[in-house]
This record gives sequence, C-alpha cells and structure tokens, in this order.
Amino acid sequence: MDLGTLIVNRRWISCFFALLTFICTVSAQQPTSPANGTDAGPIPTVPAGISAAQPLPDSGSSVPKPATNPADASAKGSAEETPVAKLGPGDLLEVSVYNVPELASKARVSNGGDIYLPLIDYVHVEGLTQEEAQALIEKRLEDGGFVRNPHVTIFIDEAASQGVTVLGEVSRPGIYPDLGDHRLYQIISEAGGFSQAASRKIAIIRHDRQDPIRVELPRNLGDDLSGNIEIMPGDTITVPRAPIIYVVGDVMRPSGLLVDNGTLTVLQALALAGGANRTAKMGDARILHKGPNGTTESKVAIKKMLEAKAPDVTLQADDILFIPVSGAKVAAARTIEAATSVATALTIYTVRP
Repeated sequence: MDLGTLIVNRRWISCFFALLTFICTVSAQQPTSPANGTDAGPIPTVPAGISAAQPLPDSGSSVPKPATNPADASAKGSAEETPVAKLGPGDLLEVSVYNVPELASKARVSNGGDIYLPLIDYVHVEGLTQEEAQALIEKRLEDGGFVRNPHVTIFIDEAASQGVTVLGEVSRPGIYPDLGDHRLYQIISEAGGFSQAASRKIAIIRHDRQDPIRVELPRNLGDDLSGNIEIMPGDTITVPRAPIIYVVGDVMRPSGLLVDNGTLTVLQALALAGGANRTAKMGDARILHKGPNGTTESKVAIKKMLEAKAPDVTLQADDILFIPVSGAKVAAARTIEAATSVATALTIYTVRP
C-alpha cells in the first residue's frame, strides 16, 4: 500500500470515529421514555444534603393530614362535657385494699369531708373523685410503710351528696339519687309530679353557678321538650307556688284562680267565678291586696267597667276580689277578716290566659 492510500484510509477512520462520538452524545442527552410510551419529563436531581431515599417536598401541595372520624370527635366532646361525680358529706363508701382483707372497711363522709380508715386515721376526700381518693389512700398506706404497692378500690354504697333535691309544689319533696343521666322531667316524675298549685316557672340552683337557672315549662310537659334540661348531681330544683287570685263574696262560684303564664283582670276573674249574684252590691266591690306593709283595700267600679266607662283593672298575685251582698253593712276590718278566711277554703281552678 502506497503512502497516498494510507492517508486516505486514516481520514475515513477519523471521520467514522467522530460520527460515532456525535451519535453517542446525542443519544445520552435524549430523555428516557417509560414503557407505555409517554414522556416522563426530565429526571430531577437530588439536592445536596438530602438522602436519595427521601421524597422531595412539593412546594405546591401540603402534607396530607390524617382524617378525623366525626364519631370520635363527638364522643370526645361528650366525654369532656359529662360532669364527674365527686365525693361529699353523707356519702357511704366501701374501701378495700387488694389482697389485704383486714383493711376493708365502710365509712361515711363526715360534714367536714373526712373518712376514718384503719392505720392511716382521717383522710379528707370531699371534692375528690373516686380515682383521686383511691390514689390518696394508696399514697398514705405506702408512705406510712403499711402496705407495699397497695391497690385501693372505693365503692359508693350511698351517694347522698350526689342526690338531687326537689323542693316546693311537688307531691313528694325530698332528695333523689342522680347516679345516671337524668333530665328535669324525669326528676319531677320521680317526685310525684306537680301539685295543683305549682307554678311552671321553676328555678334550678347549681353549686358552680352564682345565679339560678330559670326554666319556664308549659302546663302540659309533652307540648314542649325544650325545657327538659339535664340535671347535674347536687342540683336543687325549686318549684314555687303559682300566683292565685281569689274571688269571694256574692258570686256564683267563689274560687281561687291559678294564674301562672299570664295576667288576669277584674272582669275576667268575675266571669271565671260564674258572675255576680242578683243580690250582689256591685258598686261596693273591693280588691284586698297583701303587701309588705299589710293588707290594703281599694274599691273598683265594676258597673262602669261593664259599661266601658272605666278601664279594667289588672289583678296581682294573691289579690282577693270581694263582691259584698247588697244592704250588708260590715266594718272594714270585719270584711277583710271574713274575706280572707273564706278565700283559704276555696277550690282552685287553673286559668290559661
């Protein structure tokens, strides 16, 4: 092979290697396509200081939070709202120590809030829950060197301090235990229901509130359940006597009119009493009102009221509307005494203005 041919061959070899190098470079710069043929985009590089096994944070999205179960949240909320019963004076407790039967005893919480237990003397438990009282007794036993790692259990035999007191116009006033979930209507039912003269504007005294809770109930409790509120242990329910207006004298039906959720006027009271008799002296009708300074007497012009010449007078609680007999001349003191004595023996009628 001559020199010219050798030079030509070397040039072709150089061109071939240059072309091969260019093809390899272009192939290395092309993005790798996935198996399904779609373009996956450029492969991100891992920043320094972050392990390759950790996912990169995405600035456009937030880290997903675990979903909250509404039922769990509701149960948690109800648990927080449920009042925890605490020990108080009058409670009868049964205290036992596991594997130490000699220390089992019954003790009633004194008015000072203490109970007496063997070995550890008096323990103040008023205002503590069962769990807190158990922990306190365990500490006293262990600190005194009487029992190693004691396990104390307290059982409430009588929860006198957790009872609900019902006072006033009910059939059976008294203290009723409230160890479960009770509501107002249930407690009233346990007390025998309202008396005939009971008001529906009741008050609930709660130890952790300065002002009483006032509830106005309908005459028929089944008509409205909004007043059936929850009753807490230790509450005192007071049912006052409803306002009564008496109509006595020369009327068809002398009676007491129970007025709770409204007002009553002179003409309304007279109509509910059946009206005046023929022998009644309408021009000498009186209203006897009991006030802080005693009983006062004021005349009412019923004839003018019936003729619409005078305004109808609104009666107040415990007022006595007295219609005298025509021609009777009785002293004022005697009249008041007679009217008051008659009013106390009347039949009570409920009025729904």
